[in-house]
Amino acid sequence: MALHKVGMRPEASEERRRLSLNPFYGEADPLGSMVLAPPQHRLPDGPMAPSAAYQFVHDELMLDGNSRLNLATFVTTWMEPEAGRLMSECRDKNMIDKDEYPRTAELERRCVAMLADLWHAPDPESTVGCSTTGSSEACMLSGMALKRRWAHRNRDRYPGAGARPNLVMGVNVQVCWDKFCNFWEVEPRLVPMEGDRYHLDPQAAAGLCDENTIGVVAVLGSTFDGSYEPVQEVCSALDALQERTGLDIPVHVDGASGAMVAPFLDEDLAWDFRLPRVASINTSGHKYGLVYPGVGWALWRSPDDLPDELVFRVNYLGGDMPTFALNFSRPGAQVVAQYYTFIRLGRDGYRAVQQTTRDVARNLAGEIEALGDFRLLTRGDELPVFAVATNPEAGNAGNFDVFDVSRRLRESGWLVPAYTFPPHREDLSVLRFVCRNGFSADLAELLLEDLRRAMPGLRAQSAPQSRDKAAATGFHH
Repeated sequence: MALHKVGMRPEASEERRRLSLNPFYGEADPLGSMVLAPPQHRLPDGPMAPSAAYQFVHDELMLDGNSRLNLATFVTTWMEPEAGRLMSECRDKNMIDKDEYPRTAELERRCVAMLADLWHAPDPESTVGCSTTGSSEACMLSGMALKRRWAHRNRDRYPGAGARPNLVMGVNVQVCWDKFCNFWEVEPRLVPMEGDRYHLDPQAAAGLCDENTIGVVAVLGSTFDGSYEPVQEVCSALDALQERTGLDIPVHVDGASGAMVAPFLDEDLAWDFRLPRVASINTSGHKYGLVYPGVGWALWRSPDDLPDELVFRVNYLGGDMPTFALNFSRPGAQVVAQYYTFIRLGRDGYRAVQQTTRDVARNLAGEIEALGDFRLLTRGDELPVFAVATNPEAGNAGNFDVFDVSRRLRESGWLVPAYTFPPHREDLSVLRFVCRNGFSADLAELLLEDLRRAMPGLRAQSAPQSRDKAAATGFHH
């Protein structure tokens, strides 16, 4: 949940702010809506007409960006009307009430089974998994399972004997892993970026492991540049570590995006349960699973990988319901939409959608490179995501930076994030383009046209415009 500062006193704010509403929306008082501001910091004393309340909120939301032009987000921004209709029909269903809504619960079970099969679980029938509100919750649950399994193996040392669990991962992990380590008192051991390597190095990861390591996180699709981390090589490095030291370190694959891309476009890539060391995988249904937010999935190779004491059973809603979640109530509509999308597209449909998106990303990356002002860090050939930096060899190098480009594109409605890379590569600032289903070749061409129009003015600058670059990194995830 977002934390917001209230700001100025409510009275002062509402005295200074007046929203004008078409008087035809008024009922008893046709002029009242023209002079009264909607309350911002306290509940109003009485009700207003539904049409007036709607219009107040609707008009304010017009100032939001257009989600279809948002190349910062990985989140699905388009679904078919039929999916929207199903979600509307299910918006009152609580996913936790499995006894009251058994068919919704059955659709969740089917989705878990389909993902277990897609990710090559050795025995899909025994694979355990659950839906979540998104990958962040799925990562938290997976991290909890890793920590609890480690605690079982180290009962003689933890808690109480000074042992502190740690988690090894690349510095490029999504912020949810920083939260996990903070909330659950786990030491984060981060492998830094080095040179042109922008994600986890297998040997460096193995070198950070010790008897207190609960696991290694490998990211299938970095949010910084769209690249896959070498999961198989990470597992091999940990196999060698076990041979030398006896340490048996499990791997969790954060497949928030890539776990719904690689199975269709990179079928020969071993990253999933085909690798015996992979204990758990998560993905976001609302990213390349092609469902509106928010739904995620967490799967474990076998019941042994999810300690039973983490699973709660409640019966006060009727029936005995096992649940593994950070929250309780949550909507069932997104789970229904995920099942709809699975049966609507099938493997061939997903392959076609993801291939089209990758093609758009590759073509867009090539056209941007052809401008001569940018150099590509990635090309959209893993995730349909790529990152570009300014080209130091261009004739106008130094006249502008990626933050200037992001600002100019935003003037045309495009949301393209600019940000600096993490420690050891703080010198590198990039633009990142996330291509998703619904971002067509036509839209990509419109983006290119706006970028081409912006370039002469950017090249003519004498220097990049000064700004707080730390503040400009606010929406790269």
